[in-house]
Amino acid sequence: MLELRPDCERCGTELPADEPGAFICSFECTFCAPCAEALDDRCPNCGGELMDRPTRTGDALKRHPASTERCFKA
Repeated sequence: MLELRPDCERCGTELPADEPGAFICSFECTFCAPCAEALDDRCPNCGGELMDRPTRTGDALKRHPASTERCFKA
């Protein structure tokens, strides 16, 4: 199961698990759409491709909540 991180690692933008607009690499590094575009859809951490992160909604989100551990390092 994906660890749905709550924020963009690059700018700190909130990325709710039940809304589109987040991008992840195979290591689950997470970025908002503007940052993914600025990075040319390449993860700066591992060099992997950034892809649309799926959403998790309803009962699935209640049973398996998104991570609350923030990744943005100001």
